[in-house]
Amino acid sequence: MKRSARAFWVRSPGHGELRDVTLAEPREGEVLVRALYSGVSRGTETLVFRGGVPESQHGVMRAPFQEGEFPAPVKYGYLSVGVVEEGPDELVGRAVFCLYPHQSRYVVPVSAVTVVPERVPAARAVLAGTVETAVNALWDARPLLGDRIAVVGGGMVGCSVAALLARFPGVRLQLVDADPDRSKTAEALGAEFALPGDALGDCDLVVHASATEQGLTRALELLAPEGTVVELSWYGDRRVTLPLGEAFHSRRLTVRSSQVGTVSPAARPGRGYAERMALALDLLADPALDALVTGESAFEELPEVMPRLAAGEIPALCHRIRYGDAP
Repeated sequence: MKRSARAFWVRSPGHGELRDVTLAEPREGEVLVRALYSGVSRGTETLVFRGGVPESQHGVMRAPFQEGEFPAPVKYGYLSVGVVEEGPDELVGRAVFCLYPHQSRYVVPVSAVTVVPERVPAARAVLAGTVETAVNALWDARPLLGDRIAVVGGGMVGCSVAALLARFPGVRLQLVDADPDRSKTAEALGAEFALPGDALGDCDLVVHASATEQGLTRALELLAPEGTVVELSWYGDRRVTLPLGEAFHSRRLTVRSSQVGTVSPAARPGRGYAERMALALDLLADPALDALVTGESAFEELPEVMPRLAAGEIPALCHRIRYGDAP
């Protein structure tokens, strides 16, 4: 018997649609997953939705189960949580996370899913991909006990980093954002909040995630001598100008990139993608991270919701998509 599903596709830049999909029978070593929730990563996914992925990055930006090609038509996404309906006995009935686009059912290899710990609600587990990015960033950044740290940019990635840093003992931590409403999110995560002009300087480490030229410039300004900016922003096809004259060299500042596509070389030897994802899901046991989910819509509404997210009409960190009768 053929199984059917529905999937969200970017038909053309700025326009999305739901398409019917026929699923193959799961073979040995594969699972059939029924989606419960997926998450829209407002930064990367809205960039893809607008057609803003530069041609030079088409290969780098491919999602694990992407179909189609940039700019469109393309099926894109990577924050899906569902329940295994068919597969190995030990997985059937278990909630799993998968780096899969927005689709109601899908068949993937067993190796592509990570079991969601029982203490983590499925609705929160859609954050796993972003928390995984934060884990990798902190492996790259290597914060120390007592560091003075700022996170510039209170979007989904920046808030995830701040949430993890808030657990570090002895650090001075500020979440810095131009939107004063982000102060509520910072409080929920256990971090102090500051507007860019009020942020404390003399930082040993600044994690930048605002995806703006102004934010990266401010991140450099907040550093102490010998300080480091870890750059997490993805600018797509935009060029960024930085003040690398002035005191940049005399203060011996560092700008370092971090990207989740590669496991940080600073991680302990032997840690790979599976271990990193399992750690991210384990960290999601903290209910404070619910503050990162700022909206929810039904899957059927996604073609109308995505343009509004891309235009900023719906203010969002992670916008959650609900499938069928998910709790």
